[in-house]
Amino acid sequence: MAKSKDFPLPVGRYAKLDNGLTLHYLDIGTGPIVVWLHGSGPGASGFSNFKGNYPAFDKAGFRNIVVDLPGFGRSDKPADVNYDLAFFVDNLKLLLDNIGVDRCTLLGNSLGGAIALGFTLDNPERVDSLILMAPGGVEERETYFEMEGIKRMVEVYGQGPMGVEQMRQVMSLQLFDPGQLQDSLLEERAAVAPTQPANLFTTMMVPNMTERLHEITAPIFGFWGTDDRFNPASGTFKIVENAPNARFTVLNRCGHWVQVEHQELFNRQCLDFLREF
Repeated sequence: MAKSKDFPLPVGRYAKLDNGLTLHYLDIGTGPIVVWLHGSGPGASGFSNFKGNYPAFDKAGFRNIVVDLPGFGRSDKPADVNYDLAFFVDNLKLLLDNIGVDRCTLLGNSLGGAIALGFTLDNPERVDSLILMAPGGVEERETYFEMEGIKRMVEVYGQGPMGVEQMRQVMSLQLFDPGQLQDSLLEERAAVAPTQPANLFTTMMVPNMTERLHEITAPIFGFWGTDDRFNPASGTFKIVENAPNARFTVLNRCGHWVQVEHQELFNRQCLDFLREF
């Protein structure tokens, strides 16, 4: 099993939470706070998801808290918990309490988007705005498991430890153009994946929050690719039709990772959105 020191990921800061877990995060820049919440999948981490994005936010005058969620990256990976939405939301709250963040913008991709929605529903007074990229939490679990990308991930993960080539089989479906996949990204994720416990994925339960979206009054700006093979792009309309202050950019020839495939557009539109407040 790989040790944390062997991960090809930058080392940032560690926070020991009141529940005993230690979470790792990068803390880059000064100014209004953006908390970055990555998606799920074998080997995922905050850096791997957002390395091409948070530096632009830093240059624009924002403080960036790039989190490794529990079970991912350099954070603790307990094998005796249920990795459901409440678990992630509770640990995010404990982390923000620990590092003294009272209010922030939550920026989340996939699972991270679901966590952003769940946290906002529980703690509306702490969220200035949300930026979402193909967020989870707006479909039933069965719908996600019918998606080609989820099926491929389950199939390959079930075959045993994922090396670089096995990771490529899954990650190629994240993008409309898999030619944009960098070997360094695959190596980062392949190094982390063997350290993740099986219960991370078997207990990962995220409820459908569509019927509660009307409770979120904070501004929401989102992105979705029409060629997403992990989360159905129809989720766009569930959010804009139910959340009173939401708008989305929908991109063709784009998969699940808009922040990677359309990096400059994503960075520019997000910063324009944040400057409105």
